[in-house]
Amino acid sequence: MLVILIIVAAFVFLIGIRIVRPIEKGVIERLGRFRQVADQGFHWIIPIIDAMRKVNTTESMVDAEPQEVITLDNLNAMVDAQVYFKVKRDDDSVKNSIYNVNNYKVQIVALARTTLRNVIGNLSLKDANSKRGELNRQLQETMQQETRNWGIDIVRTELKEIMPPQDVQETMNKVVKAQNEKIAAVDFATATETQADGARRAKVKEAEGYAQGIILKANAEAEAKIAIARAEAEAIKLVSESAQKYFVGNAQVWKQLLVTESTLKDNVKYFIPQGTSLVQVVSEAGGVLPITIEKK
Repeated sequence: MLVILIIVAAFVFLIGIRIVRPIEKGVIERLGRFRQVADQGFHWIIPIIDAMRKVNTTESMVDAEPQEVITLDNLNAMVDAQVYFKVKRDDDSVKNSIYNVNNYKVQIVALARTTLRNVIGNLSLKDANSKRGELNRQLQETMQQETRNWGIDIVRTELKEIMPPQDVQETMNKVVKAQNEKIAAVDFATATETQADGARRAKVKEAEGYAQGIILKANAEAEAKIAIARAEAEAIKLVSESAQKYFVGNAQVWKQLLVTESTLKDNVKYFIPQGTSLVQVVSEAGGVLPITIEKK
């Protein structure tokens, strides 16, 4: 009998064990009435009398499922969205997620669908596609306000797609294609113009460099000629000074010598009369008067 009692007690103890994970909260009820919120770890409840309902507090996601929405410009668009949420970890929020709403996941989906119809119904299709960030923010704020007593935190909402009717989609695709072709044509024209401008600038630079080279070369040649002229003038000056210094009174003799040298160099033939010197004959031929030497 004792063994049976021990077995029954062990069985009762085992079936009353509850383990709460770190990502969960436990709500313990006794005879259908709230008793307490259990944190993570080991817990024991009285079988049959007590019951524990576990609540996951990690972030979850539900899909609002595609639905047809009429936009402000009377177009039927297929809209789909996702809602990310989590149950707050404080005790009151955990209790509210169980006692203030029946199956909050189903309720969130229904609320998201209703909110999407109301929000997108006030916008044209173009605005709905271009203002997705604003739509997400407005959807999140509306749902946050509606679920404030559920113990739920709406983390974020995301519009998955806004699909217009097929004929409208084809028209929009043609418009987008035309705009892209226009942009590509403008880009090509700009690139061509830039390339032509670069080639023109290169030609101008090349012409400027060539002209600069010619100018530099001309300047160098002019400077060289000036230097040569200066050197020749200096040489003439030195010869003149030397003649004045060393051949004063002997210039006629010097001229006769130069004429004689030139005559002999060109192989000119002269008849020399008897009693006349070679220098005298050559000098007279060169237009130089003979030197009269006074006899002492």
